[in-house]
Amino acid sequence: MFQTNLIEACKQNNRMAQMQLYNKYCDAMYTIAMRYVKYEEDAADIVQEAFISAFLKLDQYKETVSFGAWLKKIVINRSLDFLRKNKEKFERLEEEIPYVVENEEDWNIDVGITITQVKEAISGLKGNYQYILMLYLIEGYDHAEISEILGISEVNSRTRLLRGKQKLIEALKIYEHETRS
Repeated sequence: MFQTNLIEACKQNNRMAQMQLYNKYCDAMYTIAMRYVKYEEDAADIVQEAFISAFLKLDQYKETVSFGAWLKKIVINRSLDFLRKNKEKFERLEEEIPYVVENEEDWNIDVGITITQVKEAISGLKGNYQYILMLYLIEGYDHAEISEILGISEVNSRTRLLRGKQKLIEALKIYEHETRS
């Protein structure tokens, strides 16, 4: 109820309400932006732009999802736009030849590998694999949502995810030796 009133006040350009909403979500949105960009200043700019965009488009917000989830999608899109503008291109993959693996849900890794090591390994991958893994594993988006965010087909999303998974497993092998020592 409180958040609904706050959003309604923001729709009326109430600056205090906008500041409250900003303060409530800015840290979480900054963390999300930092998953995609390397520099704190860039992440801060992305968050600012995302909030401006959100406030300008509040009439498009539907309460079928939480405000945080709606804002998160804006932040991710702004982050990807930033990367595209700065010449960090997605690698083109053939859509005509889907890459199929028996079990897409099998993400077993060595039990000694930490989440920090997984994130480091993901950040070391090429852009198209890095983004697809982040959107799928960390952000929790499905292939329909990923295809919409990245402007690719669902088949291409699955292909990139499966290839990214193989690259990730390969990158994590360096940590497997450390956990057994």
